[in-house]
Amino acid sequence: MNNIAKFDRVRWSLLPKITRQGLILLLSAVLLSDAVGATLRNQGLQIAQQPETTQQNATRAAAERVYQEGMQLYEQGTAESLRQAIGKWQEALKLWQQIDDKGSEAITLLGIGSVYDDLGEKQEALKYYNQALPILRAVGDKSGEAITLNHIGGVYYSLGEKQEALKYYNQALPI
Repeated sequence: MNNIAKFDRVRWSLLPKITRQGLILLLSAVLLSDAVGATLRNQGLQIAQQPETTQQNATRAAAERVYQEGMQLYEQGTAESLRQAIGKWQEALKLWQQIDDKGSEAITLLGIGSVYDDLGEKQEALKYYNQALPILRAVGDKSGEAITLNHIGGVYYSLGEKQEALKYYNQALPI
């Protein structure tokens, strides 16, 4: 069982709220595992493809830097720093989209949704979770998909829509 799956198992026992440190660990682990997995999956493809251009490398580096700046703001945990983290992550999101890094794009959307969730802006959180979900499915990120379904369920649970929450928790469970 990988670290993300172990973390998510613990997360289920703490429903519906994930701790700030847990989310930080989760997002970092998912981004790292995505980068490692993408490297392994694409190793054979890179032989036939041209390496990333200097511009793509620069954009990727900028996205990673801005994402980490957002993570540092998120770790501070104040309402002001959380809003600043959203801004950084939205900036990173545009950069991920420029280089077509779907996995990082989805994780960033998940992070933005989580901040809105933390701030009590549940509908805005749902908007970002629902953007992340189809991307995670498209790239085959089962852990990310389950986590996102769980987050969506948590939002519905906090809104008092227990049947809707159960629908999402039940989708996440077999994954």
